[in-house]
Amino acid sequence: MYKEPIQLKGLTLRNRIVMPPMATRTSQDGAPGTDLVEYYRERANGTALIIVEHEYILPQGMAHPNQLSMADDAVIAAYSKLTETVHAQGARIIAQLSHAGAKTKDTGLSPVGPSAIAFGDGDVPAALTREEIRKIVSAFAAAAVRARAAGFDGVEIHAAHGYLLNQFYSPLMNHRPDEYSVSTMENRTRLHREVLRAVREAVGRDYLVAIRFGGCDYMEGGSEIADIPDAVRSFESAGADLIDMTAGMLGYLRPGHTEAGYLKDLGLAAKTAATVPVLLTGGVTRAAEAEMLLQEGAADLIGVGRALLQDADWAVKALAE
Repeated sequence: MYKEPIQLKGLTLRNRIVMPPMATRTSQDGAPGTDLVEYYRERANGTALIIVEHEYILPQGMAHPNQLSMADDAVIAAYSKLTETVHAQGARIIAQLSHAGAKTKDTGLSPVGPSAIAFGDGDVPAALTREEIRKIVSAFAAAAVRARAAGFDGVEIHAAHGYLLNQFYSPLMNHRPDEYSVSTMENRTRLHREVLRAVREAVGRDYLVAIRFGGCDYMEGGSEIADIPDAVRSFESAGADLIDMTAGMLGYLRPGHTEAGYLKDLGLAAKTAATVPVLLTGGVTRAAEAEMLLQEGAADLIGVGRALLQDADWAVKALAE
């Protein structure tokens, strides 16, 4: 199955192999330079889809120094070179839009979050007001417009790995008493749905909009796998065309697990509710492992992270098997 093409929002992906977003922290004034373009060009050879490392939508939402930006029009020209280069290799490419929230570190900017709760050993963030939330939603939409202008085939909303939308979803970080609380699934996913709808309105009905969803925190008191189906339904109702499953507040980790498909339970839970394709990443280093996860119905697309990071020709070799 991993060699078979798949349709994704009007796009034909030549196989099921995806390079997931992995931060290199090598931007040049927020934009991709020549070396980073070459890095993605090499990994686009054979791969069906490249999801570029996260780009902040507002300076306040920067996760770390040297992160890529999608916060102003000045970066569009540099991204155009990147998208043209990847397309020349026969792959598709989407941009991942992000706000770090309380997870921002070493940027010189004060963090914000759903509540005044620090992420790890970081500074205590200021709890966002409703007006500030509206501005963030608008910033996601504006960033998506820039991505489309730069030639990206779609955008992915980063709602995982402890970043802002994940913070709103997780009971560990969200103690709000208002309509953005975690008291109901409608409230927990309200910001996600507002962002998805704003992005959809900004880029049009025919443009690919994905969401990377941190479905389980794997921490006591955090989000749970049982909640995934309801969350996935809410994302689809708001316009998501692809559900990219991963973990939550612990990043891409699951304690005690490193085997191929170690987040398989998240993919299986998403597949019970999703009518759009599901992408799953985690521990895959061999083509046979990707095939196994597809055959088991854990996903429709498989993300190959560290293996592609270490070997730019991984997809070419996998397709030759």
